[in-house]
Amino acid sequence: MAGQIPDLQAEVRTGTGKGAARQARREGMVPGIVYGGGVDPLPINIPFNVLIKRLRAGRFLSTLFNLKVEGHDDVRVICRNVQRDVVKDLPTHLDLMRLRRTTRIALFIPVEFTGEDEAPGLKRGGVLTVVRPEVELSVIAGDIPEKLVFDISGKDVGDVIHISEIDLPEGARVTVDRDFVIANISAPSALRSSDEDEAEAEEVEATEETAEASED
Repeated sequence: MAGQIPDLQAEVRTGTGKGAARQARREGMVPGIVYGGGVDPLPINIPFNVLIKRLRAGRFLSTLFNLKVEGHDDVRVICRNVQRDVVKDLPTHLDLMRLRRTTRIALFIPVEFTGEDEAPGLKRGGVLTVVRPEVELSVIAGDIPEKLVFDISGKDVGDVIHISEIDLPEGARVTVDRDFVIANISAPSALRSSDEDEAEAEEVEATEETAEASED
């Protein structure tokens, strides 16, 4: 289970309809609605500055939140829609969906690498290049992994790590139907330069041998 589900603070919106929504915006709030979960929809307001910060952080629509509203039990939600002003492109309304523990959702899960002290490639001066620090997985809301872990202790320079090499938690599956690259261990610049010089020398030597053979 994910250990750090971010909180999203909101307050109950008194009144419904366009008039109440406009009043909320005048007060620096963004109106929204919380629906699903087998209970009645709940009209809410979220501080504009808080929502803007969350939106700018990225992946707002694929982040699970712990919604905290005074007078109500905390509930896990995911945003299903953010309406924006067509001119200013600022949020004007949002829809949050309550999640049951059995609900399947798509979320980005961070990838952690272990065994770096033992990896032959890193001991030789190689560099671990992480292509995807997060992977989007389809997971059950009640069993969300905190992270994916991959042991690189046996990896050498030139090795490439694909998603198929990572053990996924039970019930989780990748949303992309291909074996994409997660990371690789690239050669250090000094080694690359040495290899390039060696290859160039071999090419020159081969050219000279070809020229000598032509003269004969």
